Amino acid sequence: MINRDLLERYAAEIPVPLDNNMLSQFQVYAGELIGTNRQYNLTAITDPDDVIVKHFIDSLMVLKYFDLDYGTRVIDIGSGAGFPSLPLMIAKNNKLKVTFVDSVRKKLSFISNALKSCGLEAELVCGRAEELGQKPEYREKYDVATARAVARLNVLCEYCLPFVKVDGYFIALKGVNDELKDAENAIRKLGGEVESYVSYKLPNGDPRSMVIIKKISHTPTEYPRNNKKISSKPL
Repeated sequence: MINRDLLERYAAEIPVPLDNNMLSQFQVYAGELIGTNRQYNLTAITDPDDVIVKHFIDSLMVLKYFDLDYGTRVIDIGSGAGFPSLPLMIAKNNKLKVTFVDSVRKKLSFISNALKSCGLEAELVCGRAEELGQKPEYREKYDVATARAVARLNVLCEYCLPFVKVDGYFIALKGVNDELKDAENAIRKLGGEVESYVSYKLPNGDPRSMVIIKKISHTPTEYPRNNKKISSKPL
C-alpha cells in the first residue's frame, strides 16, 4: 500500500528509526485510512506517497523538536484520522498513554479500528473540547496536548491548554501562517508561555511550523468558554 523504504528513509532523516514492526503498522494504518476514505471522507490526501509525507512524516516531526518520554500522558484534540498522535504511538512502540478527542463519532470509530489493526491501545472520547476541558476528570490532567491544524492558534490555545497540567506542554502543528503574535494574549491568559517556535519543510518542500507552549500556571476557571464565545471573541 505504501513505500516502506521511502517512509523508513524520511523518518530516519528526522531522525526517528522505524523497525520492521513499526513499518508494518504504518502500512496497515495507511491501508485503513485509504480504504475507509472511500466510504467516509477522512482526508483529502489519499495518494500513498502523500500519506507518507503529509500525514506520517508531518506527525513524526514532533519528535525532532520535543522529547516524548515513554509513559507520557497525551491528549490529542480534534483527532480527525489520528494525526499526530497515532503515528507517535507507533514510533514510541505503544508506550504513550494517549486520549483521542473528537466531536465526530465516525472519526473516532476509524481511529478505534486503526488502533486494533495495529495492535495499539488508547482512550477514545467523543465530545467537544470546550466542554471536556471544564470536567475535572480531564482538566489539567495531561503532560502534553497536541493539535494539528484544527483552528487559529489563539482559538486553539483555549481549546487545548486547559487540559495540560502545570509544567506540561501544548504542541500545535501549523501550516505556514505565523499566528503567534495574535495568540500571545491567549497564551498568557491561559497560563502558558512559548518555549519554542520552529519553521521547517517536509521532504516534498511543503513548509510547516510548530509552536511548543509550556504551561507555567493554572488556567483560570472561566476558561475554556463556550464555543460561541471562543469563536466570536477569541482571546
